This record gives sequence, structure tokens and C-alpha cells, in this order.
Amino acid sequence: MVRQISGPFARTAREVLITEAVRTPFGRSHADKGWFKDVHPNEMLATVYRELLRRSGVQPGHVEDLHVGCTAVFGEQSRNIGRNAWLHAGYPPEVPAVTMDRRCGSAQTAAETAAGLIGTGTHDLVIAAGVEHMQHVPMNSPAKISELYGEPWTPEMWEQYSFVTQGESAELIADRWGISREDMDALAVESHRRAAEAHEAGRFAEEITAMDLDGEMRAGDQTVRPGTSMETLGGLKTVFREDGRVTAGSSSPLCDGASGVLLASREAADDHGLRARARIVDQTTVGVDPIIMLTGPIPATQKILERNGLSMADIDLFEVNEAFSSVVIAWERELGADMSKVNVNGGAIALGHPVGATGGRLLATIVGELERRDAELGLVTMCCGGGMGTATLVQRVD
Repeated sequence: MVRQISGPFARTAREVLITEAVRTPFGRSHADKGWFKDVHPNEMLATVYRELLRRSGVQPGHVEDLHVGCTAVFGEQSRNIGRNAWLHAGYPPEVPAVTMDRRCGSAQTAAETAAGLIGTGTHDLVIAAGVEHMQHVPMNSPAKISELYGEPWTPEMWEQYSFVTQGESAELIADRWGISREDMDALAVESHRRAAEAHEAGRFAEEITAMDLDGEMRAGDQTVRPGTSMETLGGLKTVFREDGRVTAGSSSPLCDGASGVLLASREAADDHGLRARARIVDQTTVGVDPIIMLTGPIPATQKILERNGLSMADIDLFEVNEAFSSVVIAWERELGADMSKVNVNGGAIALGHPVGATGGRLLATIVGELERRDAELGLVTMCCGGGMGTATLVQRVD
């Protein structure tokens, strides 16, 4: 029996369905060894478009809009990469696109805006996607961009806030919640263990579309390190503070990848013969302190549970983005989460975090795992640079 949940989307006449969800392999952002070192981000995103259409059987011209997340929208990712990748794939120019930046939550926000348009009856078929090539277009660089075109933070903003890096924010979270280095390393070890086990068992087979990269067909994730141990991580130096606790081992690695979700109204799903895999019950975004900045998943989760009359125990699975170990541990402690239901196939510390694309990966992962477990409710939440948080509540459809 499917529960009736009275969230905002549940109260509308327009049901918003997730019909397909795919992603590329995630590759290390490495100039010599990265899987995507010779691949343009247009091709990464075009691969996702092609696979969504292939799996669904939808004709390209029937897609009404493309909503795409990307955080570094300059260079190869400039001038609306959502549109450019569509044209790169040879698809009809009549299909429009928008590229958006909500930092790490960009692809999840792309799904939120797409769902909003479907829920209101504006569109029936929308692809929500994300892409980030962190090797070709590094985060917060090149430095000359600021030299040439100015800084994003004005003197008035600096008077209000002493801005810090996300790594320092992760350290501030560890300070506030009393999270030890050992706690963070343990979460990272478990992330790699779960991710390696999930890959070995083929649990990512449906969400990943294989790509020929550097002469090899890749269908995994380059950043997963089987056998990661407390001893291995214990030997790493801290990165953001000399006397800190956060290391590269308890941080998500820089990597490259793309993801996408095909969203449809119930009517469109029926008309096009699409799978109704899950429905979006509710979604929200929140703002938090821009200095500690990465605490957004806490109020985002609280808000979405409260307005749907749910408790943590009602949720079958959680995907909480592992930007840093301290982010997930603080969320766990505040909400009393059962960690056996959180990131069950590993998280971004193992799988990688191509920032503009990760939200689509989380949605693909949770829908696939709900199906495998014959479970019902899943919640995806992410922290976002600058002090924001996202949350999406999905319900599997039989």
C-alpha cells in the first residue's frame, strides 16, 4: 500500500514522475591520469542526453526544456552548456535550455525547477541534468579571472562576513559538533567500503552509462579505493589547517562527470510509454550562515519532514552528499539518523563529487536502491557553497 503524503506536490493535480536517471562514470580530475582528460564537457553531458532518450524511447523534439546545473560556467562550460551539449549531440535546436548555479546543489536544483514547471502544467517532459569538468575548468580558477573581471565579494560583503573556503567550513563544523579526526576517517573508510562493494555487486550498473574513455570502456568510478583503512587515512596530513582534522581522505575528491534525470507528468508518461519509477513528493531549499556554510542539509531535512508530517524513521533511504565527512556526521547527530539507511552504496568521498552534476547522481542512486530494496520513501539532501541546502523527497511508484 502506497502511503498518501500531503506535501505540496502531492496536493497538486499534476504528478511529477522520475522516469529515467543516468550518469557517466566519474573520473579523477587529473591532467595525466583522469579518465576525462581528453573529453570536452559537451560530450560528457551529450552522453547523458543520448542515454536518457535511448532508454526512454522519447524523440528529442518531444523534450520541452533542458535544465542543467554547472558551477564553473566559463571556458569550455560557458555560453549555456546545457544548450551547447544538446546541439553537440545533433538534436533539434527548437528545444531550449537553461544552465544554473546553486553551487554543489546545482543539478538537484535543476530537477527542482523542472519539476516545478511540470507540476504547474507549463511542461510535460523536461530533462534535468548537471555537468562539471573540474580538470578543464577548475573550481574558483583561473585566478586571472578575478584579476581581469573583478571579485565576487564586494567591500560591503566583507564588512559583514569573513569569508572562508569550504575546507575551513568543514573544520568549523568539526569544531561546533566536536567531531574528531577519527570520526571523520571512519566515515570515509565506510564510504569506500560500501562503494567498492556496490560496484562489485553491480548496483551501479543501471545508473551508469559506460563510455569509451582513453581507449577503454569505463562503467565505474575512478575515485573508489578498495581497501582504504584507518591506518591509510591516519597517515595523511591535514589540508586546511595545520592543526586541523580534515584531510584529503575525509573530503570528496575533485572529479569530472555528468548526470541527468528525465521528468514527466503522468499524462506524458502514459502517452510516451515511459516507466514511472518514482514521484517527487516535495522539494525545498534553505539558506544558512555563509561562513560555516555547509550545514544546509540539517534545516533542509527538518523542513521537508515537518511539512510532510514525517519523521526520520519514516524514510527508508537517505542520500546525504559527502562533501566532507564532518557535514554528514553533524547532520547525523542533529537528526538522530540511522546510518545503516544513509549512503548505503557509499558517498561522494568514494564516488567523487563533480559539483554541478552530483545532485543527479544522488537522485539516480536513490531511485535505483529504492527499487532494489522494494522500499518506498527516499530523501536526497546536499550542502551548497555560500551557505545553502537542498532536499528532495521521492516516493517509489509500483
